[in-house]
Amino acid sequence: MGASGASGRRVVVVGAGIGGLTAAALLAHRGYAVRVFEQAQVAGGCASTFRRRGFTFDVGATQVAGLEPGGIHHQIFDELDLPLPEATPCDPACAVFLPGESEPIRVWRDPEAWRAERQRQFPGSEPFWQLMQRLFQPSWRFQARQPVLPPRSPWDLWQLTQALRPDTLVTVPYTFATVGQVLRQLGLEGNRRLKTFLDLQLKLYSQVSADETAVLYAATALSMSQAPQGLWHLHGSMQVLSDSLEKALVRDGGLVQLNHRVQQVQTDQGRVTGVGVTDQKTGRTWVEPADHVVANVTVQNLVQMLGDKVLQGYQRRVESLPAGSGAFVLYLGVDAAAIPASCPPHLQFFYNYDGPIAENNTLFVSVSRPGDGRAPEGRATIIASSFTEIAPWWHSDYEAMKQAYTDGAIKRLSSFFDLQGDHIIHVEAATPRTFARFTARDQGTVGGLGMRVSTFGPFGFANRTPVDGLWLVGDCTHPGEGTAGVSYSAQTVVRQIEAF
Repeated sequence: MGASGASGRRVVVVGAGIGGLTAAALLAHRGYAVRVFEQAQVAGGCASTFRRRGFTFDVGATQVAGLEPGGIHHQIFDELDLPLPEATPCDPACAVFLPGESEPIRVWRDPEAWRAERQRQFPGSEPFWQLMQRLFQPSWRFQARQPVLPPRSPWDLWQLTQALRPDTLVTVPYTFATVGQVLRQLGLEGNRRLKTFLDLQLKLYSQVSADETAVLYAATALSMSQAPQGLWHLHGSMQVLSDSLEKALVRDGGLVQLNHRVQQVQTDQGRVTGVGVTDQKTGRTWVEPADHVVANVTVQNLVQMLGDKVLQGYQRRVESLPAGSGAFVLYLGVDAAAIPASCPPHLQFFYNYDGPIAENNTLFVSVSRPGDGRAPEGRATIIASSFTEIAPWWHSDYEAMKQAYTDGAIKRLSSFFDLQGDHIIHVEAATPRTFARFTARDQGTVGGLGMRVSTFGPFGFANRTPVDGLWLVGDCTHPGEGTAGVSYSAQTVVRQIEAF
């Protein structure tokens, strides 16, 4: 169960997303007294699900990395003595359709098949892809040695130093570089198809375009789809991750309290002492004492919870961040006849080169597989999402805007799926306001801060906050968004708490 020195140490985890549940389950397994408060009525955060008319829809995340041997989820499930969730590799990981093209770019899992595909699709681009591989391999080995980034204590710095190796030096010249800068250096900035493909893929993983994405982050994001790594399609739904973690947490003595909102983080002389909690069902409020508080929230939410206890420098940095991304998500329950034969589980459509990589001009689409537990026999789910600006959803004619986005997305999807007649059985949509309501993320943002140089790795927000005993996990911290990224974040916090 863990070291006896952990006995009696009280940990409160704010938020039952994958990052929070992972930290909670690992700490409980080590003998800490863990209590998780989640304001929603179901755990999982942006990786949770909901059910309608026999269909099961993944709320946000639809694919998983890190289930392969040595992968982060594999490590955590093995440590918690849990069976790995049933899953199949996504192959291709994505099929990307560019404007006016009927044949997609297929991101194959097999490295040789992907090399042949990209050489055919993007002649002359191989120097870029070879550079991505040269940066990915040492970066991947570096991350496997569990560095703490950015370091905020002598212990953190020692862990970072221990993770460095001579081969890590190859990445140093690219510390401040973006993908856009590398494309210019290689003379590839004028390759519109390549640049558009990179913009589309990186927007999914880094929340920003190729011009803004840190190249060291891109090297991992663009290489994760290939074996021996890969992306995975879970059987049942994304909820199996949070269900398994919650099961382990409860088994080891932890407690999850849903429908409970944490209003404030309590501190005394720069040290965390507990949290103010409201039971949203009864209205009862109280202060839950804690030796450590693990906040699975955005940095904006964290500043709000600290109130006048937040350090001004920390607050200023948060307030200076660029606006985050929002998402419009369309959930369709359809007859299986709507799905083309041999349809990949994940597709990306870009409709007009003159339009933005957002606002229904780009749709990332996930399609259920027969027998994967997401739809009754003879039916399927289609989940289509697009990035969107946050502000208009809070100031415009909301219902009219939501309907216009829904109609526009269905029209776009109809060029690939057969959505005529009675093939559509259920229609539902989510907006930034929906995500704000159900996940409590500030303004309904999704996907973290954006992996710019200024917010990636050594320049990002640390797990260790300026308040002793207050820790930050999730997609605002290294190594970024996705269930694998937030699980690395949680693993790092657990190690820091044990060494505290």
